[in-house]
Amino acid sequence: MTSQDNYESAVNASERVAEFVDTRRGFVHRLQHTLHTNPALVPLIVLVASIAIFGILLGSRFFSPGTLTLILQQVQIVGILAAAQSLIILTAGIDLSVGAIAVLCSVLMGRIAFYGFGLWIPWFNEAGWLFVGLPPMPATIAIFMALAIGTGIGAVSGWLVSRVKLPPFIVTLGMWQIVLATNYLYSRNETIRSQEIEADRPMLQWMGELINRQIVNGIEGLRGIEYANDRRPSDTGQPILDFIWEVNISYGILLMILLVVGLAFALRSTAWGRHVYAVGDDPDAAELAGVSTRKTLMSVYMLAGFICALAGWVMIGRFGSVSPSASTGVVGNIQAITAVVIGGISLFGGRGSIWGAFFGALIVGVFELGLRMMGANAQWTLLLIGILIIAAVSVDQWIRKVST
Repeated sequence: MTSQDNYESAVNASERVAEFVDTRRGFVHRLQHTLHTNPALVPLIVLVASIAIFGILLGSRFFSPGTLTLILQQVQIVGILAAAQSLIILTAGIDLSVGAIAVLCSVLMGRIAFYGFGLWIPWFNEAGWLFVGLPPMPATIAIFMALAIGTGIGAVSGWLVSRVKLPPFIVTLGMWQIVLATNYLYSRNETIRSQEIEADRPMLQWMGELINRQIVNGIEGLRGIEYANDRRPSDTGQPILDFIWEVNISYGILLMILLVVGLAFALRSTAWGRHVYAVGDDPDAAELAGVSTRKTLMSVYMLAGFICALAGWVMIGRFGSVSPSASTGVVGNIQAITAVVIGGISLFGGRGSIWGAFFGALIVGVFELGLRMMGANAQWTLLLIGILIIAAVSVDQWIRKVST
């Protein structure tokens, strides 16, 4: 029997196969791997560190309940827009129209509620214009109509990206211009004042109402205690109620938190969420695995449009009025992208956490408020945020090496 026919020795041979020895076992590699599996960890560390630094520099002025919740008040619109932007970027896209959609939907809510839904056309009368459309609607119907229109705008962008295969940057850049122009043409650049809204359509301002003060007023009302025009003393001998009164949590903040929690669960624990990550990481591989990339992209852009419309409702509650020239229409896109990038969501798609975008929005809010309280020039805020953006992208590139 030749050596080639010695089957018994082959059976008794070692069962070990070729192995690759991983020599990357140091602290740096373990840190890199940890950050890769927990993308929200870096922005969380930066957020805690920034709060601690400003707390040390400003003391109790910064650590008061009113100041810390003021940060949430300031970032609620950006936080909601960042949630919408996160969904788009996770699919390896980008949406430059989120701020414009929010402003348009806020204008739609106001004008549908006060003037109805339709168009102003040139006419042969004294004013020179004639309104053709539906009469003024209750605030609730106006809100639902604006939410539907925001979803529809997202559907148009999603169709152009998923079906026509146009680049998301080009689609949303064009949509930004279209939505902004529509906003000015439809509203005729007219502002609806807060006094009018409060008197006739208070539901539009509902997102700006403070939950904590309603709770305190309810508890004290049961005890027969009432204060005119919310002029409650800061110290009433009830430390728990005094603390709750100073917290200042609006329904807009609650909506932002619930939205982030809901999206985090959906992205992490549902098939749809896994499809979003798969499409962003490698759309061709996702298609081969049975994922409908078209349906996934459509759902993402429609949901992003709906969230932007919610941000428009929060805008009315935050500012009190309806203004077609609100700065969110122009800078809201950049603010949302800034929060997402600082939050550790990869611009290449397929990696990141909605919590990271939330932390990123809070980081920007902490820096803006902290530097303002220190009396620093506002340009320092832009400078530091710019450094954070570059640092965040650099860290993302370093973390991505763990998978190569």
